[in-house]
Order: sequence, then structure tokens, then C-alpha cells
Amino acid sequence: MIKNDFRQLCIKKLKICSKQNKLYKNKYIVNEILKVIKIEKPKHILLYIPLDMEVDVRSVINKLRKEYKCKVYVPYMVNKTLKAVPYRLPLNVKKYNIKEPKNSYTKYRLNLDLAIVPIIGTDITYRRIGFGVGFYDRFFSSLKKQPKIIFTQLCLCKYSQNITQMHDIKANYIITNKGTIWNK
Repeated sequence: MIKNDFRQLCIKKLKICSKQNKLYKNKYIVNEILKVIKIEKPKHILLYIPLDMEVDVRSVINKLRKEYKCKVYVPYMVNKTLKAVPYRLPLNVKKYNIKEPKNSYTKYRLNLDLAIVPIIGTDITYRRIGFGVGFYDRFFSSLKKQPKIIFTQLCLCKYSQNITQMHDIKANYIITNKGTIWNK
């Protein structure tokens, strides 16, 4: 099987999975994310604004800002890569139906401690299979210091062989409705 075929199978599975007990799955996954955050104790965190078939991490964003006093950033698309901008409202719908805050125009490099990233699937190497555009891969390859990475997914889509490339980002944790996979 090639990566694109597996990606299409995962998208079908996630669309179905996102319609079944989504609130329960989100609550469980959010609690697992918070457990990892308590272990890692990050100060600067990258999260994402979810699409319909992704884990809804908006409650994590709010909790991190209010209770944990963390700096929360979200991806902002710039050409074919991302930059991390502070999370703030209002959010605007942009390309690929992705919601983003306004650009912050900051010129400094962030030192992210932790990044929470949605996935379409993964393989035996714990590398990310996304929508195939490469935004996250380019973003993480531009960072001088790599943060710990948590992949989130409503239902695990994992291929039993290696179908990813070396440039695909790799997870330290994968959190799904079935629990947390640690890859230290």
C-alpha cells in the first residue's frame, strides 16, 4: 500500500468515527492530553484549531491559558508552511476551511516546548500522515529546537509497515480514543 491510498482509507474511517460518540471521544482524549501536559510541564505550546474530523482541543486551549498560564500558539499558513502565532479571537476561515487568528507579524523565533498536532494516520515509525500538503513538516524542519510532539486522532489509523518518509514529523505521544501510545 502506498501512503496516499492509506490516507484515503483513514479519511473515510475518520469521517465515520467523528459521527459516533464524538463528545465522549473528545472528552477522553482531552483528559489524556492534559495528563501528558502535567508530565511535560510546557510553557510554550502549539495547538490547532480543529476541523470536523479532528479532536476538538479548544477546551485544552482555554484551560492552558487560564489555569496553566501557558503561552498558546496556533498555526498560521504562510505560503506552503506555517508559523506559530498567539491564539486570539476572532478566528477567520482561510484556505482549506482552516480557522486562524490574524497574523501577529512577530519576527522572533519561538522555543516551543510542546506541539499538539492532528493526524490522518501514522505508520509503524510513528511518523505523521496528514492531508499531503506538508505544512507541518516544513514548519518543524525550520525550528532550531524540536518540541515534544503529541499526535491526536479520534480513532487510531495506523499502518503496520513503514510508508512515510524521513521528513515526515515523528510523535513522542499518540493520543486516541483508545489511550496514549508513548514513543520515547
